[in-house]
Amino acid sequence: MPELDGVRVTLLGGDRREVELARILYRLGASLTLFGLPLPSELSRARAVADGPSAVAGAHVVIAPMRGIDREGRIPTILVPDLPPVALDDRLVGELAPNTLFLVGQLRQPLRKLLESRGLKVVELAHLDEVAILNSVPTAEGAIQLAMEELPITIHGAAAVVLGAGRCGLTLAQKLVALSAAVTVVEPRPERQARAASLGCRCVPPDQMEAACASAEVIFNTVPAPVLDRARLESLRPETLIIDIASEPGGTDFEAARRLGLKAVLAVGLPGKVAPKSAGRILGQVIPRLIREHLEMQAGQPAEEGAP
Repeated sequence: MPELDGVRVTLLGGDRREVELARILYRLGASLTLFGLPLPSELSRARAVADGPSAVAGAHVVIAPMRGIDREGRIPTILVPDLPPVALDDRLVGELAPNTLFLVGQLRQPLRKLLESRGLKVVELAHLDEVAILNSVPTAEGAIQLAMEELPITIHGAAAVVLGAGRCGLTLAQKLVALSAAVTVVEPRPERQARAASLGCRCVPPDQMEAACASAEVIFNTVPAPVLDRARLESLRPETLIIDIASEPGGTDFEAARRLGLKAVLAVGLPGKVAPKSAGRILGQVIPRLIREHLEMQAGQPAEEGAP
């Protein structure tokens, strides 16, 4: 019997990685409903629904976009542009039964509280190490691709600064070093500094960030906080390129960058843009296990020891 046979799963919007995820869940036997996504022809038993509340009614599992819900609480449906915007609101959440598993990339606190007040089990996938570490690869590759497109020089030999040495920052630094960039990592935590140094990077604490960035040809920000404010931007060379891959709204004052004539790009959702099949397969590695563990817990059966 397929692993997810009979499990009612609704995918609420997203991009091409969710389409790939739908294929994987379908092969595992899930009973699929898609909202805000094109229905692949090979998913003959799946259904596409144009109404958000109807799509989630009766679902055991709801999967919202990995890219998250937008700042207005609306569900991104970029692959079905003619679909009217639908919000994650009381009407939609009211169709969900208590104990429904709700999976999403990231969620603002008010929306999380709304879901949890209904008794839903909420999992933010971007906060899971196994997802974030695997996702850091297409994110880093996408950021470097953007840099290659925007810079008038090669990455080889370029003075590159990476702000933050978390999961994405370290992967990005590693790939830049492999391309022979001169990489400086700005990071406050000594253990992360040590990890970046082991990759061949120069490491400095945040109080040396301005000096490090002043000579940079490209700056990659991974910190979801306002680290590149106007004062810091004013110290940059006019030709410096900024690629901000932190979660929206990023860590750059983009309006100040525009006024100063700096090229600054907010590059969110890179895995879904540059490597959607790989990104969908990453979700397909993790989400079936999360569903199985949730259902076993609901049934009072502990997950099998050693299960992947």
